[in-house]
Amino acid sequence: MARIRTIIMGAAGRDFHNFNVFFRDNQDYEVVAFTATQIPNIEGRKYPKELSGSLYPEGISIYAETELIDLIRKNSIDQVVFAYSDVPHEYVMHKASLVLAAGADFRLMGTHTTQIKSNKPVVTVCAVRTGSGKSQTTRRVSKILIDLGYSVAAIRHPMPYGDLVKQRVQRFASYDDLDKHACTIEEREEYEPHLDNGVVVYAGVDYAEILAQAENEVDIILWDGGNNDLPFYVSDLAIVVADPHRAGHEISYHPGETNVNLADIFVINKVDTADPENVIKVRKSLRDLNPDAVVIEAASPLFVDEPEEIKDKRVLVIEDGPTLTHGEMKYGAGWVAARRFGASAIVDPRPYAVGSIAKTYEKYPNTGPILPAMGYGDAMVSDLEKTINHADVDMIISATPIDLTRIIKVNKPMQRVRYELQEIGQPTLRELLEKKFGKK
Repeated sequence: MARIRTIIMGAAGRDFHNFNVFFRDNQDYEVVAFTATQIPNIEGRKYPKELSGSLYPEGISIYAETELIDLIRKNSIDQVVFAYSDVPHEYVMHKASLVLAAGADFRLMGTHTTQIKSNKPVVTVCAVRTGSGKSQTTRRVSKILIDLGYSVAAIRHPMPYGDLVKQRVQRFASYDDLDKHACTIEEREEYEPHLDNGVVVYAGVDYAEILAQAENEVDIILWDGGNNDLPFYVSDLAIVVADPHRAGHEISYHPGETNVNLADIFVINKVDTADPENVIKVRKSLRDLNPDAVVIEAASPLFVDEPEEIKDKRVLVIEDGPTLTHGEMKYGAGWVAARRFGASAIVDPRPYAVGSIAKTYEKYPNTGPILPAMGYGDAMVSDLEKTINHADVDMIISATPIDLTRIIKVNKPMQRVRYELQEIGQPTLRELLEKKFGKK
């Protein structure tokens, strides 16, 4: 039989994972190409031969998603696999309609074909949308498990934006490791807070090999999800974070709604700053879809080193990039801190944006008067630095999870905003984790 000619649509994460665990060395399929979107500068490269297996001695080309229909027609493609996250359900079906009209089948891959079973217990933290609060929830879970006596490694959803062969398996135990691997701002935002808590982080490209290494080091694996993607590993306890600032999105975004159906525990985050009616709406949505899951309400209180310094200042607010872009949030913790501590004005950074930062605003016009901390490579980091330093403001309020001054030089005072998860009422995450795993 002829091999099934396949294109995988992705964003340098889920697409590579699906290939590794299902298509690599699978004689029934021929992966002709990957397409890429969401992340800059992925297209035009190859998934390298060193990672592609015996069937692809030249590697596999990566094209821009805009070329998808031409690729289907020119290469007699049989099926297209959709493999990226945090998009509306309607968006997925628009893509499906284009693919079907071009003559190919359209496929979404489920947990049975893409998840790996660990020989250690696995706790997964995922979300219904980017920016719901996975990071602080994951940090909270890691602290509890360590307090219960367990050693923990956080395995982070992939962000392989550099040399994929070198990034096959990455282990981060110190800031020196971040520098050694030339991590982007986006990677540092996810890894540094774990390192600050004494938790080793694994990431990379080949998540079977990553898991095998982590299993040799720790008692419990903690999956730190990206966007609203599904876990790469079979979960023993699935925690899913929902955001009442975007009520209704828990049932209207892919694959966040799948996470809702997989959850053992829901964390409805940010209830302290959300409209109470939206908290009730989200709780009802989660109950309707998955009535067996336990629901926890939580806040993400803000911490600022010198909040009195913000009063009466004209400020530039910097927030986590993906949360503002494909996460579609209009503001985050930095904006809340500026308002709460009396900034005289939140200055729109768009008139000062240069290069790739200006292009980011063009691509995501609804981002609003907040600066996304975009840093997918040296050129973008340089553009971010220039944008900040061009801005006519008194102060910078940075709500990214990292100290940006370690990466860029700024010419204005900066106040960092930090946030941690705080459960409200019963049950608590500690009660549920101790019930599941006990004390070591």
